[in-house]
Amino acid sequence: MPKAADNQMAEVDINTEQPELRRRRARRRDGSDSDDWTGSFDAVTPNTSSAPALPVRSSSWAEAAAVADAIADTSSPEAPPAPSRRPAAAPPPYAPGTEAEVPVSDATALPTSFVREQKPRPKRGFRGFLYRVTGGSWNMGPSALEREEEELARRISRQLHGSFNTAVLSLKGGIGKTSSTVGVGLTLAEFRGDPPCAIDANPDSGDLVERALGEGIYQQATPRTITDLLKNLDSINSLTELSRYMHHSGRLHLIAGEQDPEVSDSLTAEEYLRIRKLIGSYYSVALTDCGTGVTHNAMSGILQSADNLIIAAGYAVSGAKRARSTLQWLASHGYEELARNAIVVITDKDEVSSRVDKDAIEEHLAGMCRELIAVPHDRGVADGDLVTLDVLKPETRRAYKEIAAAIVDGYR
Repeated sequence: MPKAADNQMAEVDINTEQPELRRRRARRRDGSDSDDWTGSFDAVTPNTSSAPALPVRSSSWAEAAAVADAIADTSSPEAPPAPSRRPAAAPPPYAPGTEAEVPVSDATALPTSFVREQKPRPKRGFRGFLYRVTGGSWNMGPSALEREEEELARRISRQLHGSFNTAVLSLKGGIGKTSSTVGVGLTLAEFRGDPPCAIDANPDSGDLVERALGEGIYQQATPRTITDLLKNLDSINSLTELSRYMHHSGRLHLIAGEQDPEVSDSLTAEEYLRIRKLIGSYYSVALTDCGTGVTHNAMSGILQSADNLIIAAGYAVSGAKRARSTLQWLASHGYEELARNAIVVITDKDEVSSRVDKDAIEEHLAGMCRELIAVPHDRGVADGDLVTLDVLKPETRRAYKEIAAAIVDGYR
């Protein structure tokens, strides 16, 4: 009788199977095979009274088996402890007094920046021209001079916390004191975010505002002076009200000095301090043109409130000697710190002859102050009229930037 098709297929499979597989099947039929051989495991009924139930949230058979093994290990006291699993790169246990290095995976380390640093763009000179012509393809970067200019601008524009005052003084007139006040004030106004204020405290009919605005414009302006400001000082409660007593040369705000000879020398130290206190409420940087000399009525108040000084000097022998005398007078009258941190500005206003040793004058004064800066001869300064940055030589503008930077550096 022919065999059934299923039996025939089974017989063929058995006959064609490998000997090892046949032996495994025979052992399973006899019941002699173990769980370890077949890969099966006994059903475990967890004791819910002694072991907490572990939730199974995965559909993976392997994960379900691992959870069942964990439950069996916690419920059976005879079960061997599960082997501890530690990552291969795990750090050693912490020991007090030792510092273990924590390895950082390259895959998790973050770069310091996601954007490459852009090379600075040149703005002037041949480098700037080449950059513009090539549409930025050739960027040689700014020159050394341009980098120095940018550093000066950074120093001038430094943010300040509080209000500071710089007094500009000398023992001799006509050596660039007022022109330096205007030039430095305009430079501060150009680079700083907050406008500076310049005060004309010259007792001899100072011309600070005339040098900043021009004589024609000043004569047409409302004749408000420092005397008018003093008369109404107590009623001023805002910058808007204060601006009515001021003049403006761009972003440089100015208080004009008294022009009447009969009252020009009447400003006292107490009155100046009151004005300085009011200015300090609205301006972070103030410049005070002190006039000639250091003994007039307001001078003690000016020096008392000054954070640093500009000592104006010239290349003439008399100008250099008077600058030295000014520093010596300050040091011997209780202002030694102001003298030590002073900025001596030598203005080549009169273009002295070649017989004068300029280097010797500079070396002589440099050792008595914090910084010495020379302003070259410039018709825009020497004429005694309007001082505007647009008409000054590049060397003169550079000198005013250096002075302005040195002033702000001294504000601590």
